[in-house]
Order: sequence, then C-alpha cells, then structure tokens
Amino acid sequence: MKHFELNGTVREVGNKAVIKAFRRQGLVPCNLYGQGIENVLFTVKERDLQGITNTPASYIIDIKLDNGKAYTAVGHEFQYHPVKDNCLHADFLAVSEDKPVTISIPVVVSGHPVGVRKGGKFVLVSRAIRVSALMKDLPDTLNVEVSGLDIEKRIVAGDIKLDNVKVVSPKDMIICSVKATRQISAQAGNEDLEGAEGAAESEA
Repeated sequence: MKHFELNGTVREVGNKAVIKAFRRQGLVPCNLYGQGIENVLFTVKERDLQGITNTPASYIIDIKLDNGKAYTAVGHEFQYHPVKDNCLHADFLAVSEDKPVTISIPVVVSGHPVGVRKGGKFVLVSRAIRVSALMKDLPDTLNVEVSGLDIEKRIVAGDIKLDNVKVVSPKDMIICSVKATRQISAQAGNEDLEGAEGAAESEA
C-alpha cells in the first residue's frame, strides 16, 4: 500500500477556545494513539490533511512531528463540519509492520456484467471494504471482476478471496449487484401473460 507523509506540530491539551484558535489558523487538531504508545496530540495544516480526506484512496500515513518523533499510522476517525464539510478533528491509529493492520480499501470494478448486456442496471453499493493484513500485504485497491454478474445477482464481501488478506467487513455486505429494470420487468410480465393466454387457448 502507498504511503502518505504528514507533518505535524505537537500541541498541549486545550479547551474549546484553544481548539477554535487552531482552526482559525487553518490547523486541524489531531490525536494519535495505539497499543504501546501514549496518546500524542498534534496539529496539521488543513490543506495537507486534504491529501488524505479528499480522495477515495487509502494510505499508510507516515506522521513526522516537529519534536523529531515519527510514527506510522492509519486514519481512524475524521470529524467534519456539518455545513462546510471541512475536517474539524482527526484520530490516527499507530500501526507496525509486524502486526495486522485493519483498514478500508477502495473497490475498483472491472468487466461488463452479463446482466447489463441483457438490459439490467449495475449498482455499486459499497465503494470500500475493510480488510486486515500485514502492512506489506495490503493492496492499494480491491479489484472486483463483475463480468459474470447476471440480473438479480450480487457480489458480497464473503465472495472476496485475497492471498494473505482477511476481509473483515460482514460477509453478507453487498458490494455490487445487477437490478432488473422496469423495461425487463414489463417484458417478463408480457411473456407470462402471453404464455397464460396460449395455455388457455390450447385448453379451449
């Protein structure tokens, strides 16, 4: 998986006034925590953080602080303004190379579903799936081949098999499906009606 470098400035615990002051300066308050380390409080520039928040991609994040310390982490939780939609606060979870990392991986679809060629509509339900793996085994994207997907069929998280990677999203979580359109439903209804009329004529 690709890495993203994020530079930060160590901060102290602050009240609401201090936090608001950070945001007025274009800074986002952040927390870093994880097994074996004490919580680390710092700020990052909002425009730098957008390299993580304004993309569907997932990254291993290399956090470098102004006190000389560095950490490897993944994004854990981001809080956004309800109207402006800018990031107000970010939580990061420290990770290491020798322990499995749990992270959301974006879904990339390939192929043209057979059900669409029959007139159905392809629907992508889940744009990301949570997986767990060692850092070296984490893929950048999760490629889902949909060529064999027929009308009213679906692919769920339990169908995904990856070497050295465990899918931790619920097995029944729908990734994508092909839905019957109204036109197909109408055609099926007409065919059933014609069949019934033909059977009635035969009986007569």
